[in-house]
Amino acid sequence: MNTDNKGLNEATRKKMGGKTFTKNPINGTKFTIAISSAKGGVGKSTFATNLALALKKNGCKVGLLDADIYGPSLPKLFDINTKPESDGKNLIPIMKYDIQCMSIGFLTDEQTPMIWRGPMVTSAIKTFTQKVSWKDLDFIIVDMPPGTGDTQLTFAQEIKLDGAIIVSTPQEIALLDVKRGIKMFDKLGVKIIGLIDNMSYFVGDDGKKYTIFGEGGVEKTAAEFSKEFLGEIPLDPEVGKTGDQGKPIVESNSENKVSKIYLDLADKIKSTYL
Repeated sequence: MNTDNKGLNEATRKKMGGKTFTKNPINGTKFTIAISSAKGGVGKSTFATNLALALKKNGCKVGLLDADIYGPSLPKLFDINTKPESDGKNLIPIMKYDIQCMSIGFLTDEQTPMIWRGPMVTSAIKTFTQKVSWKDLDFIIVDMPPGTGDTQLTFAQEIKLDGAIIVSTPQEIALLDVKRGIKMFDKLGVKIIGLIDNMSYFVGDDGKKYTIFGEGGVEKTAAEFSKEFLGEIPLDPEVGKTGDQGKPIVESNSENKVSKIYLDLADKIKSTYL
């Protein structure tokens, strides 16, 4: 039995097995970083948008690609209600907060379900990576959909990813899927920058720290797979509020404790790659 594939589902193993793929860079950018979560509902999209904003505030030129085909969040999180224009050949990213943005959500009604099979998803990804006029970027942050399905495989097999950050909460049920995600990226040769423990705790009015989703699980998982643990991000109602208002916390209040965590992480990523 091939232990490298242990923990991946049968369909994923069949798609990965034995093939060699040509990985193409995204035109117009130096580095592409995927933000992944094997489980939905762990704050991946909020993390992706705030990291993009933090990199921008650190002096980087940044693009943000919402590749969550079935549940795009960027239109809401950045309060973008317009459709992208075309130069006759490629789509032109929408600029918001000095970040170049693209999402399937810009092209569809927010209440329209994306009932697409794998080939249509693959086609959309190729459009957003090869048929968008990304311009002179240091980084593209890719907000991946949760799980280890077609979108993740298409990106990892066909697009040159320079790194991936895996976002999770410390719950055991989330960590089981994180382990599958780690194995998928390792199998496909994608560098895992590290793991983030999101919504790891909150501080009550009494000043005490409460770990409502468990404690230490993400850090232990990182150690188990010899990956870097990038730290904890606390649960802060202001983060959800500012996201719902279309101006995420890093942009709306850079002095917030959570904002400073993102800014420190962005500085680390910038110094690693640039």
